[in-house]
Amino acid sequence: MPKQYWLAKSEPESYSWDNLLRDGKTAWTGVRNFQARNYLRAMKTGDLVAFYHSVTEKQIVGIAKVVAEAYPDKTAKEGDWSAVDFAPLKPLRTPVTLAQIKSDPALNNMALLRQSRLSVTPLSDPEYRRILELAGH
Repeated sequence: MPKQYWLAKSEPESYSWDNLLRDGKTAWTGVRNFQARNYLRAMKTGDLVAFYHSVTEKQIVGIAKVVAEAYPDKTAKEGDWSAVDFAPLKPLRTPVTLAQIKSDPALNNMALLRQSRLSVTPLSDPEYRRILELAGH
C-alpha cells in the first residue's frame, strides 16, 4: 500500500516545529472537527505529514511521519475524538509559504485552500512532491 500524505496545521505559538524537534514525538490532540478527525483516523504508520505553521507564519516548515495510528484523544472531555502520534522527519530547507501555494498552479486544488479551516487535510502525491520541490528538496 503506498504512503499517504497529509498536511497538519498548528499555531507556532501553541506547538511549533521546534517543539516537535525538541520532543522527538508528540500526540496530535485537540482536533474537534469531524472531517479532520476522520482524516486523523485514516492516517497509517509511516504516512508523511507536511507540518504547517498557521495564523502568524502561514508556511510549511517540516515533514513529520505518523508513528502511531489513531487512538482516543485523552484531552477530549466528551465526544468521540482521536489523536495520532507524529515524529519529526526533516525540516524543509526553505519553508513553503501560503502565498507560494496559492500562486502555484500545481497546488491550486490543495485541500488547504478549499477547506482552510481544517487543521488536518490530505495531500495528493503530486502536491507533496511539488511542496518538496518548492522547499529545495
